[in-house]
Amino acid sequence: MKQDYKALASVLTNLLSLQTPPLAITFTQEEPAGMPRYEGSPPPPTPDGRTGKVSAGCVFWMKAADRTFHTCAEDHSNCSVGSLTHGFITLDVAAKRADVKALVDSCWVTPEVFPHIPVVKQRPKCVVYGPLAETRIDPDVVFLRVNGKTAMILHDAMPEMRFEGKPQCHIIPIAKEQGQVTLSVGCMLSRVRTGMANTEMTCAIPGNKLADVIAKLTSTCSADKAVAAYAADDARRFGFRA
Repeated sequence: MKQDYKALASVLTNLLSLQTPPLAITFTQEEPAGMPRYEGSPPPPTPDGRTGKVSAGCVFWMKAADRTFHTCAEDHSNCSVGSLTHGFITLDVAAKRADVKALVDSCWVTPEVFPHIPVVKQRPKCVVYGPLAETRIDPDVVFLRVNGKTAMILHDAMPEMRFEGKPQCHIIPIAKEQGQVTLSVGCMLSRVRTGMANTEMTCAIPGNKLADVIAKLTSTCSADKAVAAYAADDARRFGFRA
């Protein structure tokens, strides 16, 4: 590991005024030595065999805010969509499961989009989650929980940034496999399962582009501060106090 991720996490948090720490997400082909596996006991499986340590893999984004752990395929397996996007199962398997059928029956998604959902190409052994400041390995993805102002700053810095919707979890393979900084407005499935605030969105940054992203944000934030100072001063003419 060549990067000082503790310092980079601090800079990123300060530039964007993040309310939750940036996460490191890393896909591995072996269980990381000395790193705890996510604890918990799966509930009884559904008739189609689904269960896991959390209701969906996106829940691990919330659990990893203050600790580092690794997960395996079975930990994610209650959610077929997340298991698909993270490379744990194939489309043929996901499409036959009851949770995907429920999404189709509700008209939330149509089967025609299934082949176009981005996925992690190589099936991982594990996925590691934890605060970016603590990572001991170079992350594949740096994950942020953001609000509207943060999204504005990110877009100002990177107007080419990709915007996505449902399913929220597919921004992870977009960042990992396609190398694109991607913001998601979220999806109802993930919001309910994670308990994410209505004001929050998410952003996935390719790990190998983090330094470049921070450099762009540094310039953008400097300009924003200058404009904010001008706007606040100008608004005082109208009796407005920021």
